[in-house]
Amino acid sequence: MDSKTVLVVDDDADSRNICTLFLQHHGYHVVEAADGEEGVRRARERRPDLILMDVTLPVLDGWAATERIKTDPDTSAIPVVILTGHALERDRARSLTLGDAYLTKPCTPRRILEEVQRLIGAAVG
Repeated sequence: MDSKTVLVVDDDADSRNICTLFLQHHGYHVVEAADGEEGVRRARERRPDLILMDVTLPVLDGWAATERIKTDPDTSAIPVVILTGHALERDRARSLTLGDAYLTKPCTPRRILEEVQRLIGAAVG
């Protein structure tokens, strides 16, 4: 069986690397993107099982990228977890209006894994 794919969209290389290594260690295949536009493109090309989306991104912010993904019939069913340092109630509300889950930074890799597993199950399905 193939492992499930997670797209990690974050402009911070260290954050991407930590997420990628941790998810790979738990059996997920990971695709990365460093900005919102690249994230939308990779979502369309790769059709991941789930997307971890930072909000503060160059080129296209995470909210706009999530909106594009969710309004495209080819990618709209992909769960998007908004992962951000924006912790105000209005940011949470906006994130949950656009995406499927919301985690605030700093966030442990274990907590990210729990959310990924809650939404798409174990790595090999």
